[in-house]
Amino acid sequence: MFPAAADAVPRPRSPQDPPPTKQRDSFFDNAKYLAIVLVAVAHSWEPLKGDSRILEGVYTVVYSFHMPAFIVISGFFSRSFDMRPDRLRRLITGVAVPYVLFETAYSLFKRYADHDPGMAVSLLDPWFLTWFLVALFIWRLTTPIWKLVRWPLPLALGIAMLASVTPDIGDDLDLQRVLQFLPYFVLGLVMKPEHFRMVRRRSMRIAAVPVFAAALAVGWWAVPRMDTEWFYHRDAVQEMGAPWWTGPVMVLAMFGSSLLLTACFFAWVPGRRMWFTALGAGTLYGYLLHGFLIKGADFAGWFDHAWLHRPLGELFVSALAAIAVTVLCTSPVRRVFRFAMEPDMNWAFKKDAVDVARVRERTTAPREKVDA
Repeated sequence: MFPAAADAVPRPRSPQDPPPTKQRDSFFDNAKYLAIVLVAVAHSWEPLKGDSRILEGVYTVVYSFHMPAFIVISGFFSRSFDMRPDRLRRLITGVAVPYVLFETAYSLFKRYADHDPGMAVSLLDPWFLTWFLVALFIWRLTTPIWKLVRWPLPLALGIAMLASVTPDIGDDLDLQRVLQFLPYFVLGLVMKPEHFRMVRRRSMRIAAVPVFAAALAVGWWAVPRMDTEWFYHRDAVQEMGAPWWTGPVMVLAMFGSSLLLTACFFAWVPGRRMWFTALGAGTLYGYLLHGFLIKGADFAGWFDHAWLHRPLGELFVSALAAIAVTVLCTSPVRRVFRFAMEPDMNWAFKKDAVDVARVRERTTAPREKVDA
């Protein structure tokens, strides 16, 4: 997974050498793909889980770690983010612009496909999946602060605990989710490659088996005793009708349990190149596009068929969701939707003086003569 020390020493480059390309790590691409499959499958269970205590229990277990795992990886790859102009441009074109486009598209889709005339386009009120883009934009903008403070993770946990007892935050930009999921992003920021190596040891893979078995048992037990809303992190405790002190307690308890299950998930992620490794580069496509399929099927009443609410039907829906999100992560789909996910917006930005000077220096520098 990580290059050996000898491989990390750069060799002298010839003027004819192509520019170096950053090698992708198979482990992280595998983790992102498997996490996005779990996200899509869990969404496909939402119309079905009310009829099965087992499915509801599995759903809560998956929901306790699939987004935390995705957010931890997002934080890990945000460690180098700063306010450099080129990185701000990528943040705008790769996160802010897709949010505007997909929030508009999802709002119109619900309005007309679900025959909901009250559904208005509002960039302040993310619907369904788009909250993650808002959160990622805010989290990345605050990255320099987390790299500056002495105890970033305890501070992020404190903010999440305070958010859980502050209903006045409201629904604008889904800030409850932004703040309550913040510790997972900050955890990714402070993690190092060796931390991922630690959880991928053989002993951890073996230990993950009883841990997940226990989690499934607890999930089944908790179905009639615990509100699933806790796993969404989108409401303050007062809005859920619980005592105020349960908010901070549940933030800490769920952070601990989610972190444990996320570590077990990472322990099972293969580190070698697999048939699905290349799909890890397109997980945001799969994430944003699969919602149209899930909600479209729900609006059309396809989940109302009785046989889908039986075990074989639930397995069929799960497999269909996994296949669909896999297809949505492929290169052909990414080429079609690149205009929305990775738009070329050079026309919208001023040219950075440093980049201009660097290009001018490169083009005007005398070229070395090469012996024939």
